[in-house]
Amino acid sequence: MQQTQQRIVNDPAAFGKVAVLMGGWSAERAVSLNSGQAVLTALQAQAVDAHGIDVDRAILHTLADGEFDRAFIILHGRGGEDGVMQGALEVLGLPYTGSGVLASALGMDKLRTKQVWQSAGLATPPYRIVGSPADLATAAAALGLPLAVKPACEGSSIGISRVTDPAQFQTAWERAAACDSLVLVEPWITGQEYTGAILQDVALPLIGLDTPREFYDYEAKYHAADTRYRCPCGLPDAQEAALQKLVSQAFATVGGAGWGRVDLLVDGQGQPWLLEVNTVPGMTDHSLVPMAARVAGLSFADLVWRILETSLIQAG
Repeated sequence: MQQTQQRIVNDPAAFGKVAVLMGGWSAERAVSLNSGQAVLTALQAQAVDAHGIDVDRAILHTLADGEFDRAFIILHGRGGEDGVMQGALEVLGLPYTGSGVLASALGMDKLRTKQVWQSAGLATPPYRIVGSPADLATAAAALGLPLAVKPACEGSSIGISRVTDPAQFQTAWERAAACDSLVLVEPWITGQEYTGAILQDVALPLIGLDTPREFYDYEAKYHAADTRYRCPCGLPDAQEAALQKLVSQAFATVGGAGWGRVDLLVDGQGQPWLLEVNTVPGMTDHSLVPMAARVAGLSFADLVWRILETSLIQAG
């Protein structure tokens, strides 16, 4: 992990005036505010001229008037992680952290991410798009039960249901459709869940996720005290290395850059299944990228510095 630990920039003044973009208007606003405050505190502690901005619809004027040199994007969900903010910053000519417009838009859209992965020969669960509870019955006949029913463009497991019985079709569809007009259905893969972070083209140690809840949902991610994280993940070195290679390939296939995270499941037969990509992962005290970074020898301060460096790499 030596490559991960080596800073490209040593002088905080090289970053200039930094806008830490947080909050926004997505369903993940609260998580983004927590992530953003943690990032802002860590940057300021390292003498970076960082300024927190709670993003609203006047953000372009705020950035233009503020004479910023670059932006640290820590917006989760729509309006920040989906290419919208990235495109706006491109118009302003303001360098920013992480992935560009295309990868951000793809990563936010679970359906198109799956289609891109499938076209590259990467294993991701089969799926159906459903427009009504009746379509769920058709999907269940094709894919079997249990099913994962999820909004195609939402994060933090918001709107996801595990369906084991046809009596749950109506509620599950309504829950997902309330988040997005495009509802995605997959077979529920039983197995061990892992997540793999990428930082400047280096795959960090995998994290194994265990929860006594039905699945690793919003509560398990951000509030539950009984969620268990294993890092090192406990896999044999060769198997972990193979999954890290898969994570890197999956991230690169959607055009990911700078930093991000890929979630996957390994079923009982040892087959890995790619689930989704996160181009602006959480940075709260419950978050996974900081956890993996610690095992790789990076403090939280080191991690946010290295992420900020991606704005220089992208700009160059």
